[in-house]
Amino acid sequence: MKNDLIIQKIKTKWNVISPYLNEKATRLWAASEALSFKKFGITNVSKATGISRATIYRGIEDIKKGSDTSRIRKEGGGRKTIIQNDSTIQKDLENILEMSTLGDPESFAQWTSDSVGNITNQLKIKGHKISNRTVNRMLHELDYSLQANKKTNEGADHPDRNAQFEYIDNKIKEFQKNKFPVISVDAKKKELIGDFKNNGKEWRKKNDPRKVNGHDFPDKDKGKAAPYGVYDISENKGRVSVSISHDTSEFAVETIKKWWNKMGKPLYSDAKEILITADCGGSNGYRTRLWKWELQKLANELNLIINVCHFPPGTSKWNKIEHKMFSFISINWKGKPLKSLQVIIQLIGQTKTKKGLEIKTEIDEKEYKIGQEISKKQIKLVNLELCDFHGEWNYKIKPNKN
Repeated sequence: MKNDLIIQKIKTKWNVISPYLNEKATRLWAASEALSFKKFGITNVSKATGISRATIYRGIEDIKKGSDTSRIRKEGGGRKTIIQNDSTIQKDLENILEMSTLGDPESFAQWTSDSVGNITNQLKIKGHKISNRTVNRMLHELDYSLQANKKTNEGADHPDRNAQFEYIDNKIKEFQKNKFPVISVDAKKKELIGDFKNNGKEWRKKNDPRKVNGHDFPDKDKGKAAPYGVYDISENKGRVSVSISHDTSEFAVETIKKWWNKMGKPLYSDAKEILITADCGGSNGYRTRLWKWELQKLANELNLIINVCHFPPGTSKWNKIEHKMFSFISINWKGKPLKSLQVIIQLIGQTKTKKGLEIKTEIDEKEYKIGQEISKKQIKLVNLELCDFHGEWNYKIKPNKN
């Protein structure tokens, strides 16, 4: 009976103090409490608190040795993270997310339409031992959050949308396996040049906001900046050409050419083919004859087979360049007026990420004409080979022999 009262007293003290103790402090408190008894101290403390006898013994050893007070546990101690124990789990998780990742290209945030339970089951099928709770933690560490399971305001989904995603994903893996270049291309939205308000906030002295124009009428002399980007999916590197001219297919292909000559060729000197992923509309749209015409000229000049895969209508935000490069550019210049082309170039070039994103950029001073027409007769000269699956979206352009 007396022993039961002792255990109850220890338990009362433990319930009061335990919320304030870290791992080491818990061990030392339990040890000191056990040492206050002549006998049965370790047993009583263990029963009252649930702390293992081994932990209490370790605490007693710490007290006797006078352990280092700056460290909670021994160096290298503690449970290994799941990534340390399972070297492939993060890669498998990212691959699963690739097929269900949504997001705003102008935002850092990404989200997934898969539930945590579904993702956990898919990882288990791949042979990983993991719980829903661990998957949830890993998703947050990768800057994901679980939100709506379907995007809105995209219009009607194409029935082969997901099949096209899988086709593109498999094509990318095939090219990466062969060490051939895979690039994602697109035009970023045009930006007003001058002292105009730029969305976002920046750190400044209190009550000292940056003063900008009270209107958003374009400056006739400065115009608008038209950035076009190329993102190397395998290398996490990109190139952006900035023009005050028009966003045309000629401008788009010229940017790809500059990327190849200055960044791609040194990395992929033995490549015989290149894969481009692009939106289905705009200057690089699948219906745009000028796009294919200019790509033919590029294929001839570089002597490369150019493969193109377009994302289905309403799904441009899945294109890698949107959330792997453009989103970070927007974050880097938020709140800063884009006063000149030089400022825009500088801010794009300064864009970095923890995962090592690097961006080269330059001003393209060439004047690109709009309204260029490619006739049916001309388009027949394009050495175009349509793929079996949705040839309008997936095709290759080979160099002409003559």
